[in-house]
Amino acid sequence: MDLYKNSSRPRTVKAVIWTAGLALLILLGPLPAPQAAPDGAAEKGAVGKDRPEYRAPSALAADGEGRYLYVAESASRQIAVIDLKTLEKTRSIALSEPPGAMTLSADGTRLFVTAFVPDGTVRAFDLQDVDGGEKGPAVTWRVGHSPSAVVAAPDGSTLYVCNRFDNTVSVIDIGSGEQTALIDVEREPVAAALGADGAFLFVANHLPGGAADGDYSAAGVSVIDTALKRATAFIPLPNGSTGLRALCAAPDGKHVYVTHILARYQLPTTQLERGWMNTNAVSVIDAREGRLINTVLVDDVDLGAANPWGVACTSDGGFLCVAHAGTHEVSVIDRAALHAKLERSAAGERVSDAAPTAASVPNDLSYLVGLRRRVALSGCGPRGLAVAGRKVFAAEHFSDSVAAIDLSAAPPWRALSISLGATGPIPIERRGESLFNDARLCFQMWQSCASCHPDGRADGLNWDLLNDGLGNAKNTKSLLLAHKTPPSMITGVRDRAETAVRAGIRHIQFALRPEDDARAIDAYLMAMTPVASPWLHEGKLSRSAERGAVLFQDAGCASCHAAPLLTNLQAYDVGLGTGRDEGRAFDTPTLVEVWRTGPFLFDGRAQSVRDVLTTHNRREAHGATKELTNQEIEDLAAFVLSQ
Repeated sequence: MDLYKNSSRPRTVKAVIWTAGLALLILLGPLPAPQAAPDGAAEKGAVGKDRPEYRAPSALAADGEGRYLYVAESASRQIAVIDLKTLEKTRSIALSEPPGAMTLSADGTRLFVTAFVPDGTVRAFDLQDVDGGEKGPAVTWRVGHSPSAVVAAPDGSTLYVCNRFDNTVSVIDIGSGEQTALIDVEREPVAAALGADGAFLFVANHLPGGAADGDYSAAGVSVIDTALKRATAFIPLPNGSTGLRALCAAPDGKHVYVTHILARYQLPTTQLERGWMNTNAVSVIDAREGRLINTVLVDDVDLGAANPWGVACTSDGGFLCVAHAGTHEVSVIDRAALHAKLERSAAGERVSDAAPTAASVPNDLSYLVGLRRRVALSGCGPRGLAVAGRKVFAAEHFSDSVAAIDLSAAPPWRALSISLGATGPIPIERRGESLFNDARLCFQMWQSCASCHPDGRADGLNWDLLNDGLGNAKNTKSLLLAHKTPPSMITGVRDRAETAVRAGIRHIQFALRPEDDARAIDAYLMAMTPVASPWLHEGKLSRSAERGAVLFQDAGCASCHAAPLLTNLQAYDVGLGTGRDEGRAFDTPTLVEVWRTGPFLFDGRAQSVRDVLTTHNRREAHGATKELTNQEIEDLAAFVLSQ
């Protein structure tokens, strides 16, 4: 999208684009909205009055014997149970909070479900052998902020839980229920898997963690030594890697696979062909050596495979499967052939014209030709994957269904869709969220709005989107409160967010869309609400932040960041502009949810709020901080980060 980026183009660039013709624009009719599923089986724990009348399945877990599939429905707050013999939903388990992730114990007798809320928990359900239901009251353990992944050790002794917004991993002793360690990782851990013998836990960090104005900006994978209970290594991914979503280990534990976007953020956004702006990737990691083997693109030369999400290997290790949330497909990759080709590349063999060396593999859009089939789904927005033998299942987030593909049959494979039950009319906000995540809006399906704005927020990168000149990239900003804080973009070149949404469709997606699509996206963005800051303690300011609240007033910060929006909607030259931006006024951003929006300042030069208040505040345009002590700076930063 276009909201806080600079995404219109100077007249000269526009003329070139439009002279090239409407061939760059995809003129489609309205995309199908998320559909109400047909009537399903009667269920326990049905959608209640206080819950949306849709389900939004996100995560899956299949038992090792291929009897049951468990489906986490994040909107309706329940776990659906599907009988894998009949492929029918048989019942539901009601939850008090939206589920974030699930896993089964190795013996299949317990189901562990996280609650994706600030005061996160893990619930352990004892399962019956006969009907896949729960037996007795669930055991609940407290963990961290928004637990987004849970992994059970093979011996049944330990749980590992990724606390997304605390940037930590909790280690839980299953026997006692005690947290035995809290391990710091990088930024927003969202997925994890154990390598061979369970000696190392690999953790996917959703976003880049550093400043964005250098030559390299990328997220990576943290490696935790499970015996030492601490992170011992970090595996950086190729430059531009962001939006990590899922991670899995091969059945033998020797390799780990992680899905992500590979952004070409250092190029001006003048076109989309051949993945000019965003490509979509799987990185392959050697789990024994803890190193990146290489990164392969899951796109085709002239057709993107946007927003790779879930990833899983079939039980026999024959296939690697990847869900494409933006293009509504599952890629099925011949795993042995992939590794054979990667070994040839590593040995220096020229495997294709586009990949003469191993270093060029991440740029080769044809690398998987002959190794992969793209299986179209009838549902929308596949996210989590699960496998049972050679059957692969995908949670179709926006159609309230689960896709099923039987890979034991001869290709071409066909996906079936399993309904999770009847739903009511789809609200406009829900349709807007679906469109925001749908790459079918985009020319050649390279990206969706969510490619640069995951969950409506930011990708941690700088982009040169051309509406205020060429060669002066700006940092992606969150879209939260965009419609309430005009103007839009850092330089205020859009009068309001509604204008920016339409410009984003036209100049970033290279598409012309019906006005109804833009209105629905507006509705989705306006419906977004802030997530409680991880800097709060039981919903309240810490003592440090309370002291910082006084300093926020005394240092003059509140004059520009006034409540309740924490912005005065004005633009100022804060003395930080360079090159084309020297002397330029920048829009005052809201500080609501600022803890989630780093790196900071218009070009992402500040890695932390402390850097904003000190290193990059020589003119005291971000508050009178020169005379503050180190402790006072810490207190002021604590208050800002608590918003």
